[in-house]
Amino acid sequence: MSTSSIWHQIQRQNFTRLDALATFLELSSEQRSLLLEDRSDFPMNLPLRLAQKIIKQTLDDPILRQFVPQIHEREFPADFTADPVGDLSSRRCPKLLHKYHGRALLLATSACAMHCRYCFRQNFPYESSSSDFSEELHAIKSDTTIQEIILSGGDPLSLSNNSLQSLLTSLAGIPHLRRLRFHTRFPIGIPERIDDELIRLLSTHPQQIIFVLHINHPREIDPDVLHALNRIQRLGIPVLCQSVLLKGVNDDEETMLSLCEKLINAGILPYYLHLLDRVNGSAHFEVSKERGCQLISYLQNHLSGYGAPKLAQEIAGEPGKTIIYLHSLDSLQT
Repeated sequence: MSTSSIWHQIQRQNFTRLDALATFLELSSEQRSLLLEDRSDFPMNLPLRLAQKIIKQTLDDPILRQFVPQIHEREFPADFTADPVGDLSSRRCPKLLHKYHGRALLLATSACAMHCRYCFRQNFPYESSSSDFSEELHAIKSDTTIQEIILSGGDPLSLSNNSLQSLLTSLAGIPHLRRLRFHTRFPIGIPERIDDELIRLLSTHPQQIIFVLHINHPREIDPDVLHALNRIQRLGIPVLCQSVLLKGVNDDEETMLSLCEKLINAGILPYYLHLLDRVNGSAHFEVSKERGCQLISYLQNHLSGYGAPKLAQEIAGEPGKTIIYLHSLDSLQT
């Protein structure tokens, strides 16, 4: 069996039905009544590997909270919207977003290995009529200010190796591109995706590659995940991590310190700790800026300088991420 067949087969084991997951997690009838069955617009999608890490008979587990729809998603405060980061206004082509100078984001696919319940792109109207990138590639070629392409989605590792090779070959032929950045969560749920063929593709690509992972809780990391990521690191590819600050998931000192220590011990640099993007249905995850500053201060006092992420917020229309500096804590308290 080919390596691609292996990870595709594993992906088919994902939990996509709430009743099956509730039975697996031994949830009571009362707990089941707090789950949200009718999110057909953004259904549950949870890899078996992550489901096996969830503590059973509770809804308070930090991994469960990230991936299992609950009735809180029906709450729509006025300041939560369908497009909180302004993706639609920055859409240059159906699959190309251009917000910041020098870099653009290519929506390689709408598919993900898992559906995070706070995903800011859960309402995005992905282009589904064509899998071709010709319009996007033409736009990138025509703009010599673009030096970096961010492969996102969805998750770019949802593409098959053949599709990914075709896209990478096209990007390699654009002379003003210098860097290629993968934004992915795939290895956390299905580390088998980092297969021999993908490693070969990455090792022969001429442009600088950077991997940015999305990990929110230390229990998402295990030896298989680290082994897969180490295969990428051995190619000389920098591996960074960005997290989202989420209530009931990682908004305490012990959890964040453990996460950062696990990352830096594996040679993965914490990059950003994002404040929540205010997408509809995610209000129950929000943590205040003040609390975020307190956590960053704690991390800076307990870790080497490279071990603490920057607290960041994406504000629609701004020319880059807004960094929330610790001195702003005083103004937040007054």
